Amino acid sequence: MPLLLVPFREVRHEQPDDCLHYEPVAVRGKEMDWTIPAHRHEGLHQIQFLEHGHISGTVDGLPVDAAAPALLLIAPGSVHGFRHTRDTSGHQLTIPTATLQQQLAGTRLADTGLARSFVLTELSPESRTECATLFAMLAREFQGHGAGRVPALLATATLLAVLLLRLHGEHVQKAQAPGARDALVQRFLALAEQHFREHRGLPFYAQALGVTPDHLSRSCRNATRQSALQLLHERLMLEARRLLAYTPMSVLEVAAAIGYQDPAYFSKFFTRATGHSPSQYRALAAQGVKAPR
Repeated sequence: MPLLLVPFREVRHEQPDDCLHYEPVAVRGKEMDWTIPAHRHEGLHQIQFLEHGHISGTVDGLPVDAAAPALLLIAPGSVHGFRHTRDTSGHQLTIPTATLQQQLAGTRLADTGLARSFVLTELSPESRTECATLFAMLAREFQGHGAGRVPALLATATLLAVLLLRLHGEHVQKAQAPGARDALVQRFLALAEQHFREHRGLPFYAQALGVTPDHLSRSCRNATRQSALQLLHERLMLEARRLLAYTPMSVLEVAAAIGYQDPAYFSKFFTRATGHSPSQYRALAAQGVKAPR
């Protein structure tokens, strides 16, 4: 099944030189009859805040079904498609990932919170008010032409990202066992997101994180019940499933896209991991039998 890859220049309706893009959710909703088909963005983060209405759909094959108020972070590469009810209202920020990472440089948030998409629905009145205020500021700056517009936009977007990542961190702490909150594991996952296509060994990650490979793998197992190597393999297979299910790329091209020089080895590895050959998996996904997650 074809997948639409939407670049930043097509996210924006005007002002193509802007450092980010803001629009009310209803703009795209009405344009698309409130149904956004499955697509993905490379090198872009999106933050969506629903103040009214309901959203349903999938992110990387996982179901999303949330009533407002809700906050969504869509990470680069995540395949997502949504349907909103016609009474939905809210805001959406689209910002290049490199810009967001630069704004958050030097903070742990940049290392731990940006790699995966997530949805938050249990928002306190204080959090809802803060989020609405920041998006109102963003909308005003985006639509205006005042002095210092670009730094004001970036500062407001950074505050929104920090608020979102803080709320997500609080949610994770409440929902998971203490071992799963290991900061080392989160830093490893963020690093893996940058390098998984390079097929780096555990010594590379361990050295970058200042620990031994054994300590890294033990920490991952304590936190996730999977070794560090298993987590790396899982990330590779997620990308392979995305490409097989949502793009017309050949198996050879998919293998190359995720760093496999030998397509036969990729096929063997994929089959062992999923129970189906790449071609079989693509056929099942097209029939709706296999979710690409």
